[in-house]
Amino acid sequence: MNSNMKRIIASFLLVILAFIDADLYFPLLPFLAVYPNLMVILVFSFRVYPGKCLGMGYGLIAGFLMDLSSGGPLGFHTLIFIWMGYVNGICTKYYYEDYITLPLVLSALNEVFYNFYLYVFGFLVRGRLHFGYYFINIILPETIFTVVTTLILYRLFLYISRRLERDGKRRHNDCLTIFLKF
Repeated sequence: MNSNMKRIIASFLLVILAFIDADLYFPLLPFLAVYPNLMVILVFSFRVYPGKCLGMGYGLIAGFLMDLSSGGPLGFHTLIFIWMGYVNGICTKYYYEDYITLPLVLSALNEVFYNFYLYVFGFLVRGRLHFGYYFINIILPETIFTVVTTLILYRLFLYISRRLERDGKRRHNDCLTIFLKF
């Protein structure tokens, strides 16, 4: 099996595992009022290291799975995850693997922006204007929990990403070349 196929299979399995944990297991834990957004952490972790094109690919897969499970309009979550993959991929230029500060800041910003996106297009459009309540009870606790989980899981995801990158060893700057390669 070639290295590109290993990368595809491992990436897809990680996205599926994060999706299963986030949507099936975390809601079953009675002591959790909010839970970390593993899809944001996974897509963020895998897109900061390789760049914006692969980040958009991870965002597409994660967002599509979220769309299929939510029962809402198709593309609602996909759009935000692809956007996050692209914007965080731009930060690759400023990224040093040994420092955890930029990943934590980007994780917090991703989570706040994701929840704000959900608020605007899920609640505000329907006339629910209680942003203070939504911010205090949902956005803030989920952001804190996601950042703490990022501290724990980021190194693991980074190790897996580096390992897959080392196996693949070919890097291209053209998005079309990367997706056609898969």
